[in-house]
Amino acid sequence: MNRIILTAAIFALAAPLAGAQTSTWSPDPAHSDISFSISHMAISTIRGHFGSFKASILMNDADITKSTVNATIDVSSVNTSQPNRDGDIKGASWFNVAAFPTATFSSTSVAKSGDHLTINGNLTLHGVTKPVVLEADGPTGPITGMDHKPHAGFTATTTISRIDFGIGANFPAGIVGDAVKLNIDLEVVKQ
Repeated sequence: MNRIILTAAIFALAAPLAGAQTSTWSPDPAHSDISFSISHMAISTIRGHFGSFKASILMNDADITKSTVNATIDVSSVNTSQPNRDGDIKGASWFNVAAFPTATFSSTSVAKSGDHLTINGNLTLHGVTKPVVLEADGPTGPITGMDHKPHAGFTATTTISRIDFGIGANFPAGIVGDAVKLNIDLEVVKQ
């Protein structure tokens, strides 16, 4: 009789854990990109991307709003296809990668509406932490990739103020725009 009661108690304790199943997903670097665009003298748009970043998505399979996202961007991997400009951007007047080599994002909440997600979080860039909101679509799939693992996709955008983060503070918005649009395209793989 005691064994039956003990077994029932174990199942009762395990039931909530089974309902809260989570999975960890990481970007496939060959099929993911973090890019940005910013106005130059209000007449053109400069585009670039960060070639090196890592992220971890802890996805709650039952309720995506209980999921979390953490990412680290290697700021020194910035590339605008102009080596001289890239050198300037990495310097002390802009990103100052010698002092601030990475940017990080850590989610604080996720809201869902259909296939759309609103991901609130904190972005630390250039030694400054500010709240940001990612407007995201996904996850797509999942489908099984060539590696025999599940793959899914997310896209997200946000716009930040470079001046709020102390980047290029000596350059007025008329020369280099203040609003920086970030575009995130991730193909993520279940770990």
